[in-house]
Order: sequence, then C-alpha cells, then structure tokens
Amino acid sequence: MNTGGRSSTRFHTKKPLKPSSSSILTFSLLILFLIFFIFYNDISTFVLPLSTQPPPSQFPECGVKTTERFLWYAPHSGFSNQVSEFKNAILMAAILNRTLIIPPVLDHHAVALGSCPKFRVLGSNQLRLQVWDHAIQLFRDGRYVSMAEIIDLSSISTVVQTIDFRHFLSFWCGVDLNSLCADDPNIKTSLLNKLQKCGSLLSGFHGNVDKCLYAIDVDCRTTVWTYQENDSDGALDSFQPDEQLKVKKKISYVRHRRDVYNNLGPGSEAHSSTVLAFGSLFSSSYRGSQLYIDIKEFPRDRRMQSLLSKIEFMPFVPDIMNAGKEFVQKNIGAPFLCAQLRLLDGQFKNHWKATFSVLEQKVEALKQEGSLPVHIFVMTDLPQSNWSGSYLGDLASKASSFKLHVLSDREEVVKRTAAEVVAAHSDLQRSHCFHQLPDVLLYVEETICSCASLGFVGTAGSTIAGNIEVMRKNNVCLEND
Repeated sequence: MNTGGRSSTRFHTKKPLKPSSSSILTFSLLILFLIFFIFYNDISTFVLPLSTQPPPSQFPECGVKTTERFLWYAPHSGFSNQVSEFKNAILMAAILNRTLIIPPVLDHHAVALGSCPKFRVLGSNQLRLQVWDHAIQLFRDGRYVSMAEIIDLSSISTVVQTIDFRHFLSFWCGVDLNSLCADDPNIKTSLLNKLQKCGSLLSGFHGNVDKCLYAIDVDCRTTVWTYQENDSDGALDSFQPDEQLKVKKKISYVRHRRDVYNNLGPGSEAHSSTVLAFGSLFSSSYRGSQLYIDIKEFPRDRRMQSLLSKIEFMPFVPDIMNAGKEFVQKNIGAPFLCAQLRLLDGQFKNHWKATFSVLEQKVEALKQEGSLPVHIFVMTDLPQSNWSGSYLGDLASKASSFKLHVLSDREEVVKRTAAEVVAAHSDLQRSHCFHQLPDVLLYVEETICSCASLGFVGTAGSTIAGNIEVMRKNNVCLEND
C-alpha cells in the first residue's frame, strides 16, 4: 500500500559512506611520512651518495679527536705503477698540507683500475674498498709490507708528514690489529665486522660526512688535476673521447682540467674534512696530455719545485741498494749488460720476437766490440726451465761467448736482505701475525740492472724498465754505500 509515495518499508538500509578524496590523500601522506621517518638514514645514504651528510652516531670514527688532516688513496696494478701513484700522493699531500697515509705494497695486480684511454675504469668507491680489503688480507696472511719499508723516504721527510696505514687504521677504526690473530673466533669475527664498516665509510659508500670524510668520486674519465696553471681551472682538456668511442660505448664523458688547490684546498668543502680520500692517483702521458695528474712544475713555489725534483727519483732503502751492489761485485765481477725481459704478463706475452730482436742486436754488437765472454744479467719472468727453444736458450748454450747471471729468491743475499728490511723498520711494531719475510727479489734485480756498465735492454712499454732507466740516469752505483 502506497501512502503519499513513501516506501512501505519500515526500516531503511543506509548506504556505506565513501571516503572523500581529501581523506585518502591525508592518509596516504601519513603512511609515506612514517616510512620516510623509519628509513631516513638508509634513504639518505643511497639516494644521495655524493652529498655531504652530518656525522651520525653510526660513524664512531668521525668522533676521533685529532687536529691532523689526512690523505688516503687507492694504489693498484703492479709495483712500478704503485710507486708512480705513491709519488703523486706525496705531491698531493704536500700541496694540500695533509698527512699522507702510507699504503702497503699490494700483490701484483691484486687490484686493477682498468683503462683510462678507453674510459673504462673501476669507480673510486669500489677501488678504495678493494684496496682496503686486500690490505686487511695481507695483514691477516702475515705478508703486509709498507711502501716505506721498500722506498727510501728520507729525502721528503721534512716536507710531507706521513703515517703508516696500520697505525692510522688502529686509531681511526678503534681496533687492535693484533686481535686478527686471536684464536677466539668471536673476537676475530667482531673485529672483521668493525673493519668492514670502517672500510665502507672511508671508501665513500656512505657519501661525504661533514668535517669527517670527503671521498673524491671523480677519476680520469672526467678530470685532470693541475696546479698553478693560469686560467685553466675548469677548462677542457686536450684529450677527449672520440665520437666513435662515444657511440660504441654509449658514453658522454667530458674531461676538464681542475686545480687541485682551488678545488680541494682552503675554502673548499673538502678542506675541512679530517680525511680526504682519492681513488687512483696513477697518471701517464697519452695523446699529448696526462691521463689524470698534470703537475710538472711550480713556477711560483720553490719549496714545491724542490719536492718535485726529489720525487722524480726515490731510491730503494739502503739495505736493498747495498744488496744489489754486493751481487754485482761478488757474483758478476765484470762489466755486464742487463736484459730486462717481460715475456709472460699481459700484452708482453705476444711480443717475444720484438723483445728478443732488440736484445740480439745489442748482444751481437758487444760480442764484436769487446772481450769474451760477454756477461749478461737476465731479469725475466720466464723460468729457466722454459728457456729452451728461445733466444735465451741459445745464449745459455754458447758458454764460451756468453755468461748469463740470474738471481732467485732462494739465494742467501735475497733472504738476508729481506730480514734486514724487517729489522730496519721495527718501529712499525709488527704484530705476531707477521710470519713471512717480504719478497724483495724485484727490487734487488732492479738495483743490479742500474749498475750494468755495458748497457741496459728493457722491454718496451714496461714500467719496470722505466724505473731502471731512472735509476741509471741518477747513477746510483756511483754513490758510496
């Protein structure tokens, strides 16, 4: 029955209320705010890795009280490249008035950079972390040797302040490295975890931390460091990736020349940081430019110009130099030729013919000019057991014309020198982890070659050959022991 159009139903069912769009928006913003608040630290670390962050409580290293400002970098590749980087690190530390953290000698190619000319290199953060991890492993294996134990730093000691990496690590990370040798696995695990966090911070994986760490993220793909070049700061470098490489590798890098003092010295954000962390400091000439560091002179700074001259040639420590001279006098005892033949490593294994050709020409000339036998010191990575069938095998078979000399790590002079190097640096307070003598064979061999009075034949493109040439240029064998 209808009554005035009203429904006959006594109880009306209410329709559910639809939330307004404004209430949905408010609720969503509240949820997003809560998520952001909870995960703020993680978000700020990974979304803004290159920004400067305040030193939060999870970085106790930043609470270390010190007035010193340090410079750390990531050496890599073979020993000769590491020495080249070390010289550049000394230069940078002097320009920026920072204490240089002296690294260990890394295993040959344990850490690789890549290729600057091909614009294919490991990122600075990853490179630093690999160096950190390898340094810790060297210590645990009892094979840690500081660069200062091999290279004589006496000539630069009054110009640049230095600190051993182990000493820096101990006070900065707040650890006792001797505990790495502890029998208690819990202590060792805890220490390794602490070192891992410390290494991650110093490598730059948490970004820059205000007044604590400035991790440089640029490398040879975008930057060439200079100093006191008039009006060149920010200018384009002459070497740039060509169009073919850009298309092939899908890259868009642009290389700029930047003054290291203007960008990292007083007045810069980096200057106030306790630790300034570089990545690689390796550089070499390429297509009329330098790949990463182009600092050749200091026209307005005599002190720095003097330092530049000193680091051009930095000899080995006296124990190593004396060992090389001793071998020349006692084992060779005659004028001799040195042949540095790199045959098995990298690009060199494909150039045997060219390498032996240069040596053969020199040897035949000496054979015609002088008395026989011609003494030849052979420095090579090819084991003597594999000389047969090569030019070295031919020389060894002609005993009346040629006398070949080699040095191995089994010889007494090498073992004794290694022990002397350790004893000379007892101030580094070696831990009971240390149980192996350092490998000094390469350094003694280079010294021997620097004394070769009949000449030197080196492998083209080898940085080892380059080091020997510098030693010969500086007449190290004419110096008094």
